[in-house]
Amino acid sequence: MAIAKNSVVSLHYEMYDANNQLLDKTEEPIAYLHGGYDGIFPLVEEALHGKDAGDTVDVALSPDDAFGEQDPELVRIEDAGVFPVEVEVGMMFEADDPETGDVVVYRVTDVADGKAVVDGNHPLAGMKIRFKATVESVRDASDEEIAHGHVHGPHGHHHH
Repeated sequence: MAIAKNSVVSLHYEMYDANNQLLDKTEEPIAYLHGGYDGIFPLVEEALHGKDAGDTVDVALSPDDAFGEQDPELVRIEDAGVFPVEVEVGMMFEADDPETGDVVVYRVTDVADGKAVVDGNHPLAGMKIRFKATVESVRDASDEEIAHGHVHGPHGHHHH
């Protein structure tokens, strides 16, 4: 059956950067609810519309269509002493955004002279992404899935 609004789509994907370096790929297929539920990048969703199991899409995403632009305000310099552990490049810390109350994950990008540079941007922010996906299966969503706006079941979204 072709992908339409309120289809549950199961797919495998690979993401590449502008130099065709593989950034991420699925080990297990992911499933999302099709039809504007923010389950997947909107441009990818558009490309998948009407496709069938076995079809592939290959979509070029600008930063705005993927993980957003780099936000310089999310890069901060902190005293290394404020961290609960000895801080090293590559560590991740969660902090609450004072304005939105959202949790921001900061990555330590540099440590020098008792200071740590932390970056709350998504690691792929500011990057053009190439998204290749292969449709594994398509089924109708259940009423409950449509009501909740996401997929339930083994590979779907779990409530915490």
